[in-house]
Amino acid sequence: MSNPFVRIVEPLDPKQPLKKFFNLSKLGDGRYAHLPFSIRVLLEAAIRNCDEFLVRKEDVENILNWKVVQHKNVEVPFKPARVILQDFTGVPAVVDFAAMRDAVKKLGGDPEKINPICPADLVIDHSIQVDFNRRSDSLQKNQDLEFERNKERFEFLKWGSQAFKNMRIIPPGSGIIHQVNLEYLARVVMDQDGYYYPDSVVGTDSHTTMIDGLGVLGWGVGGIEAEAVMLGQPISMVLPEVVGYKLLGNPQPLVTSTDIVLTITKHLRQVGVVGKFVEFFGPGVAQLSIADRATIANMCPEYGATAAYFPVDDISIGYLIQTGRDKEKVTCTKKYLEAVGMLRDFKNSSQDPDFTQVVELDLHTVVPCCSGPKRPQDKVAVSDMKKDFEACLGAKQGFKGFQIAPDRHNSVVKFNFEGSDFELAHGSVVIAAITSCTNTSNPSVMLGAGLLAKKAVEAGLTVKPYIKTSLSPGSGVVTYYLRESGVMSYLSQLGFDVVGYGCMTCIGNSGPLPESVVEAITQGDLVAVGVLSGNRNFEGRVHPNTRANYLASPPLVIAYAIAGTIRIDFEKEPLGINASGKKIFLKDIWPTRNEIQAVERQFVIPGMFKEVYQKIETVNKSWNALDAPSDKLYTWDPKSTYIKSPPFFDGLTLALQTPKTIEDAYVLLNFGDSVTTDHISPAGNIARNSPAARYLTSRGLTPREFNSYGSRRGNDAVMARGTFANIRLVNKFIDKQGPQTVHFPSGETLDVFDAAERYKQAGRPLIVLAGKEYGTGSSRDWAAKGPFLLGVKAVLAESYERIHRSNLVGMGVIPLQYLPGEDAGTLGLTGRERYTIIIPEKLKPQMNIQIKLDTGKTFHAIMRFDTDVELTYFRNGGILNYMIRKMAS
Repeated sequence: MSNPFVRIVEPLDPKQPLKKFFNLSKLGDGRYAHLPFSIRVLLEAAIRNCDEFLVRKEDVENILNWKVVQHKNVEVPFKPARVILQDFTGVPAVVDFAAMRDAVKKLGGDPEKINPICPADLVIDHSIQVDFNRRSDSLQKNQDLEFERNKERFEFLKWGSQAFKNMRIIPPGSGIIHQVNLEYLARVVMDQDGYYYPDSVVGTDSHTTMIDGLGVLGWGVGGIEAEAVMLGQPISMVLPEVVGYKLLGNPQPLVTSTDIVLTITKHLRQVGVVGKFVEFFGPGVAQLSIADRATIANMCPEYGATAAYFPVDDISIGYLIQTGRDKEKVTCTKKYLEAVGMLRDFKNSSQDPDFTQVVELDLHTVVPCCSGPKRPQDKVAVSDMKKDFEACLGAKQGFKGFQIAPDRHNSVVKFNFEGSDFELAHGSVVIAAITSCTNTSNPSVMLGAGLLAKKAVEAGLTVKPYIKTSLSPGSGVVTYYLRESGVMSYLSQLGFDVVGYGCMTCIGNSGPLPESVVEAITQGDLVAVGVLSGNRNFEGRVHPNTRANYLASPPLVIAYAIAGTIRIDFEKEPLGINASGKKIFLKDIWPTRNEIQAVERQFVIPGMFKEVYQKIETVNKSWNALDAPSDKLYTWDPKSTYIKSPPFFDGLTLALQTPKTIEDAYVLLNFGDSVTTDHISPAGNIARNSPAARYLTSRGLTPREFNSYGSRRGNDAVMARGTFANIRLVNKFIDKQGPQTVHFPSGETLDVFDAAERYKQAGRPLIVLAGKEYGTGSSRDWAAKGPFLLGVKAVLAESYERIHRSNLVGMGVIPLQYLPGEDAGTLGLTGRERYTIIIPEKLKPQMNIQIKLDTGKTFHAIMRFDTDVELTYFRNGGILNYMIRKMAS
């Protein structure tokens, strides 16, 4: 077996490609033992794939000297082995590919050069919604409605799978992309013509990092960047710092992996790991299953890191066997990893690498917890939930406040549901969803939820009928072991029937609440609650009528559903009183770790994985029946409201246009901190009074046919109108939440799209002002494409989340960052000024540029093009323009 790692061979010639500098033969001499495992994989990918990468001798020496390289600007071209996509980001990617083929043909090139070079797997998991629940046929009815709404999108994707090589589509109803990747797609070690090297992946979903729990280096990128990777372009990045996260001790008996990850999320947000790798080590890692590790790695975007890596160990190898992978391949995988020194023993401290920084967590200190009410990093111990929520009620409007007047804290609204009378109050649970890739991939918490449901039913407890309960497993395997272990019927009795295989409530596909519930919430202006086993709870994401949303483990989701309110102290107050008048407390029905593990050992077996995945590409009869065109160029339907040729390449020429200074730009929006991609590019329902709704109505559609923003990502006309359309948007120009802004020339308050259109008609460029962590959340390419189409030329922020900054670069929108110690406040910026951004002729990465205001004030900001490659994209007007010119010439 070949060893992909390297040792320096003298002499070095800085004019030669990187591969010429290395002898790919020997790692066993210990030369690289001090490097973090994640960095070894990253360098291997660069060395294996990037012949054009030139490197200076001193940079190579810096890579070897990890203590030095952390302070050096060493650029590495990462070329992952695979790309994964989901349908919300996959549809616009295939739309772009189809439009790029048209553009290459117009420029005289071969359109079939626009084709994935590396394997690309697209899993359809974002389309299904919880329209039906609490009935035995919920799954089938939701799937039927999914196909009714999305038939055109699915036909388009099926065309893409036939028109493009190396692209595989996993049909709807198969599971969530990251769980399918973990259980089926991931190789851990690639075998290409007898040459072995570590598996690596990027995906068009921020939670691609989940696969890091299995020892596969991967992270989320925007659809734009993924398209470039699929076409053979490496991701150029500055070699990251690596924070070592040392785990010690054993978790307490009542603690779940969800509690551990919420604790880690809060901790690492405080440490500050944006743009860094996190690598886990220490004896505590050996106490975690692969599902536990995957849960922690999955929520990497919530603590802001690029990757959250667990090196491969014997538990990883055991997982490959448990999930039904080919035994001979698993044997070769283990031998290869042993040969190159990459099979980790977490109990052996002599193998601990050198890290930029080391932080520790004693797993024994973790307590059961939730996170909320508006951000994943706002962890609250379960014992403090009642007190914390009540404090949030009266606190100032913000991440931990709703500003409810004290005399209204105990307001109650009576309502009738299906002939019975009920009451809602602040803190009432109206959505309880076991959902998302984060937890439904983990047998321990899923079986824990099932066992808790069994004990609850046997104790005589029920869930109020108006609460929207749902169970959306991450794969068919989950349903298999829940059914075989005998707990599925108890989950159904509490209302947690399987409603579909997909992201569902976690991404806002929660479907409608009962009308009487919505009326009660509106009448009382109540802070109603959603409890979900998801990874994000940003405002306006889960449901428009749940102002508070808490992330919790699947067993706690059921517990809060039974309680019916978040305002309960489980230690002092009963979950409910059964028909015999007995008080039942949570401790009475909470399953022990030993109970859960015994059931898991008996029922989570290799055979079920093989049975589910051997038919995954053919099991969906509706998908099999779809009739898709076979032409290599797509025939666009001008009447379509789902699939539309985007205007990104209109007027594109082979000749480059020199970037020009942005003169007299108006500020479209003025934001504070933590503006998410949900705020910028919503994925949920299309509000009936929105610009997108008016557009769809003009095309003859009724509100029932609007579907969601996520489902219409293949149509730029809808998505441009949906940009900054989140009902929870907080714009400093407006004194209330909502998707509006001030059009300064007229002084009118308008919907954001309408204001942008007026500026565009007048030929006025636009910018956006923002605070810290701009663009946090999902890896939505439309969060960059939308502002681009609105005429936004630059964003000026205090800091950026990694993926969104990359997406802005990909669309040619300039990410500007205040100098250290400066912000809008210190510079006295109101956003009502006009901004001239000076673009010098000679550009270099992260250079300071000058900004002049119409008030006469001048200041400087950092142009956040971090590498020379990103500057090349900017000069081309974005990554896709660069790739079209490259293919056409």
